[in-house]
Amino acid sequence: MGKGYRQGRLGEEIRRIISEMLIHGVKDPRLSGMISLTGVEVTSDGSYATCFVSILGLNQNQEERQKEAEDVLAGLNSAKGLFKREIGHQIKLRHVPELIFKIDESLEYGRHISEIIGTLGIENYQSDEEVDNEVTDEENTEDER
Repeated sequence: MGKGYRQGRLGEEIRRIISEMLIHGVKDPRLSGMISLTGVEVTSDGSYATCFVSILGLNQNQEERQKEAEDVLAGLNSAKGLFKREIGHQIKLRHVPELIFKIDESLEYGRHISEIIGTLGIENYQSDEEVDNEVTDEENTEDER
């Protein structure tokens, strides 16, 4: 049987509600930085919702980033009841999913891969559209001659 769309819709609504609360409703100083909810995955029975959090900070030191991530997770876990109550008010559900917060490392991983590609010295990379445009431009100049 195919997977329904209910989990995806519920996950997006939970992400929207928590994101709004992070901007306007939560007064915890641990959550005052640049925090983004990158996604929410809801289990098929709707009992758990895993919220992936990305911390957009300027700390380049690994130890400082780790400490900041731990502080943010502690702040999110302490505000979990507030989030669940607001989700219950805004969405008609028989059972509000238990929230699990995890740090999303995909942005950091993407940045790391970009650095590796940058160190390879590949600077003349062109997309297919740019190559097509150059070929078209060359054909037009030949036609004009």
